[in-house]
Amino acid sequence: MKTYYVNTKPQANGDHEVHQDDCRFLPAPQNRKHLGAFASCRGAVTEAKKTYPTADGCAFCSPDCNKG
Repeated sequence: MKTYYVNTKPQANGDHEVHQDDCRFLPAPQNRKHLGAFASCRGAVTEAKKTYPTADGCAFCSPDCNKG
């Protein structure tokens, strides 16, 4: 299980990226929301979409959930 966070600030394309807690691109504490522990990024992105419908996985730490 990994711990995931979603960036509360959208990217230029409007996506809110979901990151693992050890990602080098993890946003600063004031710019992220804790999602919880999940077996994969898919569960974390599903949880993030409850708040941010445009949530997407980080291309570096959650590439299986990144739509590009």
